[in-house]
Amino acid sequence: MARSKIAIVTGASSGIGMATAVKLAKKGYMVYAGARRTQPIDDLKNTSIKSIELDVTDDESMKKFVEKVINKEDTVDVLVNNAGYGSYGSLEEVPMEEARKQLEVNVFGLARMTQLVLPHMRKAKSGKIVNISSVGGKFATPFGSWYHATKYAVEGMSDSLRNEVKQFGIDVIIIEPGGIKTAWSDIAMNGLEETSGNGPYKKAAKKVKKFYENVNKDSPGPKVIAELISEAISVKNPRPRYRAGSGASGIKFRPLVSDRLFDKLLMKQINKN
Repeated sequence: MARSKIAIVTGASSGIGMATAVKLAKKGYMVYAGARRTQPIDDLKNTSIKSIELDVTDDESMKKFVEKVINKEDTVDVLVNNAGYGSYGSLEEVPMEEARKQLEVNVFGLARMTQLVLPHMRKAKSGKIVNISSVGGKFATPFGSWYHATKYAVEGMSDSLRNEVKQFGIDVIIIEPGGIKTAWSDIAMNGLEETSGNGPYKKAAKKVKKFYENVNKDSPGPKVIAELISEAISVKNPRPRYRAGSGASGIKFRPLVSDRLFDKLLMKQINKN
């Protein structure tokens, strides 16, 4: 009898992470779901999903997480680096402490989890690393300087990593969600309002907040991305990038227009709110 494949999903307590854990469990994976709050995962009462406390800003937490999985399963077939959030506010007003936290969660946490899992994938001569980026890794909206910086970093890091580990039978897959109906938008926009809602940028910040609220209202749920991840890891030679969600298909046209024209079109959409 063939063993169940082993998947790690970070940031699995809600949204895309939880939807992915559930989807992979249905596909027959044994899923190790990491989150700072494990109660929402435990509430699923799914025996194919094991929750382990995980803080991707804490090196010891990440090491203990991977050690627990390896001690139990001896391998990892899939790593879904999903943990992340959006920190919004004008570059002038976002405290550097918050900027560093954004990088710690979205970039360094992703990289460290990858470092910890890679030796076991190399030993097995197989594996799939799924990095959750964003369409925001291809273009940037106002007030998201630090968030977009992290997603641009994930894009470049993943492209470099893909060609490093291909020799070991390991695939690196970038997932670029567009608008998805999760708590991401509420958290990001609450941060925007708190940081820039009452200062010199308040008028523009209000328009951006309204823009994201409208996008979120019409966006599909996180199951769309969970399906995309499931599709990507199930094929022998996955594409480097997969996209879904509101506005995701339009990203392919970004290289066809100049920066000035793109800025004009983007701001037209934002300012009409």
